[in-house]
Amino acid sequence: MKKKILFLFALFPILSIAEPLGLPKLPVPSDNPQTPEKIALGDRLFNDIRFSSTGKVSCATCHAPDKAFTDSPLPVSVGINNLTGTRNAPTVLNAAYNQTQFWDGRSPDLEDQAQHPFLNPVEMGLATHQPILKVIAKDKKYQKAFRKVFGVSSKKITMEHVLKAIAAFERTQISGNSPFDHYYFSGKENALNAQEKRGFEVFLNEGRCVSCHTIEQDNALFTDHKFHNIGIGVNELGEKIEPLAKSFLVAKSKGADVDIAVLTQPNTSHLGRFAVNNQLSDLGGFKTPTLRNIALTAPYMHDGSLQTLRDVVVHYNNGGALDKNQPITPYLSGGIRPLNLSEQQIDDLVSFMESLTSPEIKNQTKTTNQEHGS
Repeated sequence: MKKKILFLFALFPILSIAEPLGLPKLPVPSDNPQTPEKIALGDRLFNDIRFSSTGKVSCATCHAPDKAFTDSPLPVSVGINNLTGTRNAPTVLNAAYNQTQFWDGRSPDLEDQAQHPFLNPVEMGLATHQPILKVIAKDKKYQKAFRKVFGVSSKKITMEHVLKAIAAFERTQISGNSPFDHYYFSGKENALNAQEKRGFEVFLNEGRCVSCHTIEQDNALFTDHKFHNIGIGVNELGEKIEPLAKSFLVAKSKGADVDIAVLTQPNTSHLGRFAVNNQLSDLGGFKTPTLRNIALTAPYMHDGSLQTLRDVVVHYNNGGALDKNQPITPYLSGGIRPLNLSEQQIDDLVSFMESLTSPEIKNQTKTTNQEHGS
């Protein structure tokens, strides 16, 4: 454990002043300051399989460090008893910068987000959080760690303490320093090759990618933190979308759990942000994901339905459909329309997105795969 934490600090010196090139100052809640001891505790909690009903699933099952903190190449995550959900696991990398968590933004921060997978029936499958606290109360190492970090005895450890520690660990998973960052923020012309530079021009201009995957003057998170309907999932629903939305609102008014509904019911999952805020304008809308390390986290979209980055670009190039002949939902966000990119421009744009991979994350993934003989 100690060796692992030292490795994390070597990659991501989160307690120092300077963040990796290309990233803004890390937001840290005033009521949950970062400390090495808390981060180490959160690391252990994040990887503890005892916090699932089967004793086989941890947070790291779906957010594995050797897979850029996703479960790539799975289209949707697999939880207890090999049950599958409906959503593609978003990366934890740079999630500390998200204004909301989950594809539909149903959690406001990392602390809140961490509590839900434990109780979801297709993820970790616990009925309540009490089994987690019982495991911790009987574990002497946990007792010592919680006493040191939070100053509480085993009988006074709460889920708030657990969630704060997990969130503190997740805040160490930040990743910049990509070839693009060296090109754009440090002015190193040779950091990108000719094709990547052409792709960047497409990204800024004909592709209009930067409209949602934003770049600031001194940093780039590659997300506007907003929710957009780009045709994924809702195109297939067709005319079913309106009655589905109405029936969901009725179920929600009667106490349906949104977290459970969107991960256990495929059609309901496609309602997107609407399932959270009941706003018709957000029907089928999902959060703009970061593009950092995107080349390592296939497949793509909230349901993992697009296999490659090229598929993603083709989808946008066609105005919201992988197949030009596919009917497109009338709820499509206004900015989504055919791009008319050439095949060369599509290839260039994909090449540019591959330049957003941080070498530390790429090497971590490669090293682990080599160790496993894959």
